[in-house]
Amino acid sequence: MSTKKNMTSVKEIEIAEYNYPLPDERIAKYPLKERDSSKLLIYNKGEISEDTFRNLADHIPAGSLMIFNNTKVIQARLRFRKPTGAQIEVFCLEPESPNDYALIFQQTESCVWQALVGNSNRWKSGTLTQSVNVAGKEITLTAERISSPSSINSVRLSWDGGITFAELLESVGELPIPPYLNRKTEESDKNTYQTVYSKIKGSVAAPTAGLHFTPTVFENLRSNNVECREVTLHVGAGTFKPVKSDLIADHEMHEEYIEVSKELIERLIAAEAATIAVGTTSVRTIESLYFLGESVAEEPATDPATLHVDQWTPYEKEHTMSAVESLKALHTYMEHHGLEKIHAHTRIMIAPGYKYRIVKAIVTNFHQPQSTLLLLVSAFVSGNWKKIYEYALSNGFRFLSYGDSSLLIP
Repeated sequence: MSTKKNMTSVKEIEIAEYNYPLPDERIAKYPLKERDSSKLLIYNKGEISEDTFRNLADHIPAGSLMIFNNTKVIQARLRFRKPTGAQIEVFCLEPESPNDYALIFQQTESCVWQALVGNSNRWKSGTLTQSVNVAGKEITLTAERISSPSSINSVRLSWDGGITFAELLESVGELPIPPYLNRKTEESDKNTYQTVYSKIKGSVAAPTAGLHFTPTVFENLRSNNVECREVTLHVGAGTFKPVKSDLIADHEMHEEYIEVSKELIERLIAAEAATIAVGTTSVRTIESLYFLGESVAEEPATDPATLHVDQWTPYEKEHTMSAVESLKALHTYMEHHGLEKIHAHTRIMIAPGYKYRIVKAIVTNFHQPQSTLLLLVSAFVSGNWKKIYEYALSNGFRFLSYGDSSLLIP
């Protein structure tokens, strides 16, 4: 298929073709008591079977390279109340000033976030102030809306007391569980809505395929000679954004921050066994590496601060480099610039018509109807997603963030 024809066919995908009936009672509102007791659907070259997630290692080829997203969900919701009684919610999405995750959490006086504002029409101007208790100390927290050019606002948060922003969020922020759970955040979510390997603060949603993993599962993987490595992709609120347009062409993908070590790129170059991505966030991170490598091979002088993958990059031209060639180009670029980690942004759209370059198998949960995540799965299993989802619906699988899981081997 020519590049132009492929681009056109992808953009003309009708999202209505990726709908399925999902009764509310099939959405898992809470996790199971034991993470690894969830059900596991195995799709292996068109054949479907099932097992318990605890036995995942039995279905992973020995010597495989498994990649996990080590992002940590932050307590990103801050609630303010105006003198009139109106409640305003500031939902922190992405650092603006400083525009670095590690730095912004270390700030001790103020910072600016790109944020969603709940009940926005009740906050036309002025500042919002509240008194909060952090570790026994009374802190005054202020929010000022700097700009709102679209649905995303720039909000300056200021506070006293000499504490870090990380400490402030930890004390007064609220963990943002998915809206489709239709319930308030509970204390237990602070633990169950984080993976056991979460490390790097920055996400506003969990990489939910990872919620099933336990020390027992990791021990079984190690016993089967499966190597486990990590990347970072900070999940934005856009992951819950439904596709509202009839055609994919009119849907704007959200941008997400990714971070990958040079060591992992070296491992991917040398990998002889299957590369298995845990979760769609790991998929998007690893597949984005191919296009980053291709980009710096063509423009070696690219400023590292501007590295990004656009929504339609995979479909705009012929991509003739092999995965290894692209990864080697990225590695050379990192060596030249003295980089131990690649920091970039990706808006990659993975939909039917996409050619996977690096990922050979995926561990993932069951996704919402008419979502970009369902498009990603469909692209991976050559359009066979309906067979998988019909089996899951017919065999008591639980859906979405706190639901069951699948292992997809095309």
